[in-house]
Order: sequence, then structure tokens, then C-alpha cells
Amino acid sequence: MTLPIYAHDRPVALIETGRDGPHVQYEDAWRTEASFPISLSMPLTAARHGPEIAVPWLMNLLPEGEPLRAMTHALGVSRDDVLGLIAETGRDLAGALTIGAPRTAERPGYRKIKEGLDLERIIAELPSKPFLVGEDGVSMSLAGAQEKLPVALVDGAVAIPVNGASSTHILKPDNPRLAGSVQNEALCMVLARRCGLKVAPVTTGLAGERSYLLVERYDRTGEGEAVSRLHQEDFCQALGRPPAAKYEFNGSGVRGPSLAEMFALVRAHMTARDINGLLDAVIFNIAIGNVDSHAKNYSVLLAPRRIELAPLYDLMSGLDWPNITQNHAQAIDDQRRGRHIYGRHWRRMAEACGLSRPGVIRRIDALSARLLAELPAAVDEVAGMPAGADRMLPVFAASIGERARLVQANAKRDPEDAEPPPAEPLEEHRTYGDV
Repeated sequence: MTLPIYAHDRPVALIETGRDGPHVQYEDAWRTEASFPISLSMPLTAARHGPEIAVPWLMNLLPEGEPLRAMTHALGVSRDDVLGLIAETGRDLAGALTIGAPRTAERPGYRKIKEGLDLERIIAELPSKPFLVGEDGVSMSLAGAQEKLPVALVDGAVAIPVNGASSTHILKPDNPRLAGSVQNEALCMVLARRCGLKVAPVTTGLAGERSYLLVERYDRTGEGEAVSRLHQEDFCQALGRPPAAKYEFNGSGVRGPSLAEMFALVRAHMTARDINGLLDAVIFNIAIGNVDSHAKNYSVLLAPRRIELAPLYDLMSGLDWPNITQNHAQAIDDQRRGRHIYGRHWRRMAEACGLSRPGVIRRIDALSARLLAELPAAVDEVAGMPAGADRMLPVFAASIGERARLVQANAKRDPEDAEPPPAEPLEEHRTYGDV
């Protein structure tokens, strides 16, 4: 099988199947016209990249877990047939690329959905019909283990992209097994923005009896027929890791990215502003108890002559749901439990990541203080969104405030009698997508 890769209708590369697996071969014109690489793991300085890089990059374009199982069942394609799945879903992916068939005579467009019962029905069908696979003209995919749907806003109404049209938003339904999940994520995203972090804009909505989060895509710009795609990739793609290795400690047999590796990637390709942005993101995720801030939830925007850290997304607090791990996705030094991270852990992390040890402690104090100051206004902002407050919103806010105060205090102390808590077994590392 050979699959072409396009960016804005320009040929970028070919995915060619060899005996050892798929290779990515850049088009000569793409390499010589000051274009962007499709991945930091596949620089333009080399014309051809082998399966050891191509396969993880492709796998990270697909969903995981139950959405992937449902997709393979609906399409009749094996989950091991990565190219077959990409060929069926590659018209609207994360980033600027389309993979598979070139543009056809069919005009890209949008199929409007009636708010209320029609949208509620689509949400209800997502577990068995992820990304509306199999519907005429629909071909799209997003990574991750949570149910979601790429959509567009057309004249203020939710619409489905067809025939290769670009989505502009991501619709994330409520999770019946995680009470208040929409308000939880909305609160964490709003709070991050109010704290000065670069974050994707969000709002909430109602569809019959269901609520949902609507996230504006940072890898899209413009409106209507003028929507353009911006290229991006997640840190697993940039570091050549398969999606199963998105956690630093996992059961895949491949060690996931550590914070030291993530900071090294940013330092090699980006600016001091991006390094500070990544540091703020790490601190914020510890302070809100976001245990699922894995490497696929950090991304890079790739453009000609400019590479930068992408806005944050998928921010949630795992402090108030039962059966959710309290181990964070990456260790701070050798500690993964947020409530047991002390000053010595932050200082050793700073040294390993090439950061100023006193500077990191000062930043923890400043960001935690701002988080606590902005928390009440963030709660009010979420409560004023269309889906309302939900009974869990004040519960989430109280737990986040308590954790932020603890993180702020612990960064200034190193109790000699503090015993490290036992780490959870890997098989018990249940996160939001597993519930």
C-alpha cells in the first residue's frame, strides 16, 4: 500500500510499505521549499525515514482503547492494520496533514446538526460509532482514549465536516462514570487561562439530557470556507514513542518520555519562552491533581522557520473520583504522588531538566498563589456557561484549592521524616480514559 500525505493540497510525502514496514519518503519539492517537517522525529535533512519512526508517528494519529476497538469493528479493519485505518480516517487529522485520497470533485462542506435531540443521539452513538465512521463523506480521527467528535461551528450551530472539510472544534461529551466531567475540564482549562498559561478556549453545551465540552482547535484558524490547518504533533510523536508509552512508567516495555527528555526537546527546537511555558504546565498539572498529563497531552506547533509549544488541552483534576490513580504521568525527581512532592524533588527535577533550582521554587510559589487567587472567578465563569455549574463544581474547586496550597507549602519544605508512599502497581494505573 502507498498513501500520499498532503498539506493544504500540496504533496508532502509518500507512505510506502516495505518488507520491514512503512517508510515515509519526503517529496523533493517539499524538502527544498523551506517547508515544515511532518515531525521533529523526521527532519527534512533526511529524505526517507524508516518504520522505527514512521510506525509510532502513525499510531499516534489514531484513537486508543475502546474508541479504537469500536473504530476497527465499524470499519472491518484490524487494529494492527495501521495504514488501513489511516486510509479510512485520514481526511481530517490533528495538524495540517491529510493522508490517503487526494481532494475529489466533491466539494468539502459541513452537515449541520440540530441542537437538542439530534446532537444527543449522535453523542449516544459515539461509543459504537466513534468519529461517525462509516457515514457518507465522513473521514476523521483524533488520538486519545476518551470519546470525542471533531465538529465545526457554522453560523453558531454544530456541524459535521464532510468530504475533507476542516473541523474547528472538538466536542467532548460528559462521562456518565465520572460525575461532572464537563465542568471539571472546563474549570481546569479556564483556570489555566486565567493563570496566564497558553490554553485552548472552551465552553460547555447541552444536548437534550447530555452535556458536553466544546474545545476550540488551536491547529485550525479562520472560519467557514476560509478555515486553514496548522501543523502540530504530540510529544510522543516528536520523541518517537508509541501511544502505549505515553506515561513515563507503563507496562508496554517502552519507557515513556521523562520530564528531562521533554525539556530537552523544547530546548533543542524552541525558545526560552517555551521552556518557561512547559515548566508552568508541569507545575499547574501537579497543583490541580491532573494525573493524566501524559506526553500525548503536550504538543508542538510546526511551521516554516518557527516551532513552538502548543496551547494546553485535556486538563482535568483527578482528585475527587474514586478508582483514579494518584500517580502523575511523569515523576518529579523520583516522586509521582502530588501530595508527597517536596522541595528536594523539585530541585532535583530542575537540575535534571537544566533549570534554575531557586527559580523553579519561586515559580511554584507564584503560580500556586495566582491559581488560588483566580479560582473563585474561574468557578463563576464555568457556572455561567450553557451547561451550568453541576453539583460537583464546588467540590472540584475545593479539592484543587486544597492541593494547590499543599503543593505551594511542600515546595518550601523537606521533612526529614517523610516516608515515600508506595507506588501503585502499573496494572492499577487507571486514568480518565480507562473509566
